[in-house]
Amino acid sequence: MSEPEEDFATMFEASIQAKRFERGQTIEGTIVAIGKEVAFVNVGGKGEAQIEIDELKDAAGALEVAVGDRIQAMVVSNEGGLTLSRKLARGAATNRQLEDAFRAGLTVEGRIERVVKGGYEVRIGGQRGFCPMSQIDTVRTAAPEVHQGQVYAFRIIEFKDGGKDLVVSRRALLEEEQKANAVEVRRKVVPDAVLTGRVVSVREYGAFVDLGAGVQGLLHVSEMAWSRVSDPSQLLSPGQEITVKVLRVDEGGQKVALGLKQLTADPWSTVQASYAVGQVRSGRVTRLAEFGAFVELEPGVEGLAHASTFAPTGRADAWSKSVPVGTTGSFEILSIEPEKKRIGVALVQEELRDYTASTEVESPGAFGSLADKLRGALDARRK
Repeated sequence: MSEPEEDFATMFEASIQAKRFERGQTIEGTIVAIGKEVAFVNVGGKGEAQIEIDELKDAAGALEVAVGDRIQAMVVSNEGGLTLSRKLARGAATNRQLEDAFRAGLTVEGRIERVVKGGYEVRIGGQRGFCPMSQIDTVRTAAPEVHQGQVYAFRIIEFKDGGKDLVVSRRALLEEEQKANAVEVRRKVVPDAVLTGRVVSVREYGAFVDLGAGVQGLLHVSEMAWSRVSDPSQLLSPGQEITVKVLRVDEGGQKVALGLKQLTADPWSTVQASYAVGQVRSGRVTRLAEFGAFVELEPGVEGLAHASTFAPTGRADAWSKSVPVGTTGSFEILSIEPEKKRIGVALVQEELRDYTASTEVESPGAFGSLADKLRGALDARRK
């Protein structure tokens, strides 16, 4: 092979090797030669890259490296060979390099200096940039100050007046990363899977939970706890990390239903063994309806005291005034239907509570006679 052919083959091989790396990728290599204007870096195999000498000098202009040293730098070009930049990787880029990064869509490193109106002041090398509040993260930041002092990777989305007007986005990079990871996350989001997620937002009807890579599911208020949840914000808050169970996933995988209460035992599973007709248990009125009052006997187990079980007053709805929401008292178990999750109860009146307290129940069988006596007393009061 002639010398020109060898040179062409070498150049062709270098071009092929350069294509192995993508622009914006941070790589490591070993310096193999240092010239007047550029240094050559071995990046593995037959791959060799070049980097400007100015990139390897400190603030005083002294060379920081020597042959044999390993450096970390960012790929700024892979056309006709590999060109690296260490300043872009370290957030010390010049205006020209920042403009090149803007045109090539490369990432730059910046430090959040302070919170300003509508966003953040970002220091990128010797330049000041602006990151709008909506571009700092993929979710709304409740406390903007949490980002202050942090060093992040950004993408330049506006470059004007020679770099004096610099607008950057961190969100653009995060969304790209999410899209790349979303496929893998969705493989794990299947019915009955137990996953860890982060609460994104809380609404009256439930909470949205990020399961990773931007894949979100809805935790409906009815699936948060076995007991009734009136205000989800009392149970969950944005940013909170929780473990949930996947209940349903639609065919397209876009809608994911989550559950929290399913990770604990259903209290109704023990009702048949622990409750009996005739028992008197303490309870709390949780809500009222036209037909009666719902009474919480234990977290997740509610009974219904039908309107007909209250002492007659001569008015159809007067009974409800005697048991406003929050009322606690003693309730007799009238009926149990575990398969339908129904328990019928009746409020034990004051004198009957006194009678119950003074009656010693020696065995479960005694509940029957006690229940009969309570019913008799109730019937006599109603006549």
